[in-house]
Amino acid sequence: MSPMDDMGMTYRDYARLARRTLDELSQECVAEAFHASGPGGQGVNTADSAVRMRHVPTGIVVVSRESRSQYRNRQICLRKIHEELLRRAIPPTTRHKTRPTRSSVERRLRDKRFRSETKRNRRRPDEE
Repeated sequence: MSPMDDMGMTYRDYARLARRTLDELSQECVAEAFHASGPGGQGVNTADSAVRMRHVPTGIVVVSRESRSQYRNRQICLRKIHEELLRRAIPPTTRHKTRPTRSSVERRLRDKRFRSETKRNRRRPDEE
């Protein structure tokens, strides 16, 4: 059983969604156009060219304001959603427990002895 994320989806679900074409993905998305902030002057302030797109089944939200064209920004958003689906489709590698090497154990104990000696030297001479 593969672990689920907060949306109740597994790696296989994301992999299945990632195999869809961009046209199929666009059918499942809600897009919203808005004024892009930042530099660009009149072209940015007057046109709703930036796009915020949400993939409804997964809740993935992406924003694109790279282009002055709303159509181009929609395509960029779809590619970003597809890339995120591909990223979420990869299960994390499992960590295998290993024993510490002999040199790392010796180094740790040597550092502990050194620290202990340092602290011992800070004491008053009559306390020993």
